[in-house]
Amino acid sequence: MVFRESETVELKEVVVDDIKKEIIAFANCDGGKLYIGVRDDGTVVGMDNPDGTALQISNMVRDAIKPDITMFLHYETVEENGKKIVAVDIQRGTDRPYYIAKKGMRPEGVYVRQGYSAVPATDAAIRHMIKETDGERFEAMRSLNQELTFDAVKKEFEHRNIDFGPQQIRTLKMIDQDGLYSNLALLLSDQCAHTIKMAVFQGVDQTVFKDRREFTGSLMQQMNDVYAFIDFRNQTHATIEGLLRIDTRDYPEVAVREALLNLLVHRDYSFSASALISMYEDRIEFVSIGGLVPGIELEDVMAGISICRNQDLANVFYRLQLIEAYGTGISKMMMAYKDMLQKPVLETTKNTFKIILPNVNEQQRYTQANPPVYRVEDRPIQYNYPNNIETRASSDEEEIILDYIRKNDRLTKNQAAELLEVSASTATRLLKRMVENHVLKRNGRARNTYYTELK
Repeated sequence: MVFRESETVELKEVVVDDIKKEIIAFANCDGGKLYIGVRDDGTVVGMDNPDGTALQISNMVRDAIKPDITMFLHYETVEENGKKIVAVDIQRGTDRPYYIAKKGMRPEGVYVRQGYSAVPATDAAIRHMIKETDGERFEAMRSLNQELTFDAVKKEFEHRNIDFGPQQIRTLKMIDQDGLYSNLALLLSDQCAHTIKMAVFQGVDQTVFKDRREFTGSLMQQMNDVYAFIDFRNQTHATIEGLLRIDTRDYPEVAVREALLNLLVHRDYSFSASALISMYEDRIEFVSIGGLVPGIELEDVMAGISICRNQDLANVFYRLQLIEAYGTGISKMMMAYKDMLQKPVLETTKNTFKIILPNVNEQQRYTQANPPVYRVEDRPIQYNYPNNIETRASSDEEEIILDYIRKNDRLTKNQAAELLEVSASTATRLLKRMVENHVLKRNGRARNTYYTELK
């Protein structure tokens, strides 16, 4: 037999520490064979104790390589020219990437086969292997960082008198069967790389900054810090009705709480960009990265339908009694504004979900002659308050919609958005108001919804 190194063959004269790299590289790629007792030039020198050599490699693999790769290795003693050598057959593993335990799931610990050598894998290659093995769901994938601490989340569990130990970590799916931390664990850890940026502006636009902060650490730490930051600026104003003094905060605490929890639980963490919170004199905006889950429309959300992108993360928040099981956050926000002139506004794009909470005290300063003006998508939208009961879209936009329907018999949400040059969610709100005001009739369901004039 002629021995020659190739992409699937590696030759070693004796057992050396670098053998771990070769085995990892084969298991991370397409498999291969490792021959011990053969020089690089193909000369067979043999082994005095092939069984001992096989055991030495087996122990090295079991102790130094993660995840467990032993089931993908097969040892055989081969006799060549009267000399015994050890042949190790390495199959492609199913739990890639494999890595040197002491180095972690980083390029210096993960190796791939490139030509005749084992070389460090790139970050992109490591992420690709994780995605192939663990699937598309970010929170369920193995974390690249395995050196995690959980001081903030432990504190949160203790505060609520809930146990948080090895058994709970496993039950909550923060760790897998190989003892490796998932991305869910990374999000809850003190080493969480995702952040929330918050800015406070003077006035109703972004011309003048009053304050800005970036919140880091565990999602639990961010949750508490952001809420405290908003709560400090959530002013209380008093009104007098007869002999009764009524104190009202700018933003209902329930609405702030639910908007913040929505931002944390439903965010798409496969994006590295920060979530954004902007506080103006007349409103506060929560912008979560990641649009709606595919197949769900904004009107479905408004109807109470909830499909969670991060199921395991939501379960942690549920265990802590921060959220309820059936996605009642949006309805709670709306209920908090039930007696207010303006209601929370929801905006969605392909990659963002925005919640706008109006300033309760600010809107009370306006009258019918001086309504507030919001800027939505760089386009001023003025809200009028007929009879001081409900907000309505501008009559000009209604006339445009009605004129189109009278000419074409019907109109869809997307057609309205294109016609008015607004987002689909803005068009949905306008059409909903026209239905509620008995101007239009809604027909069909979900994606087949269309609108006709109510006669």
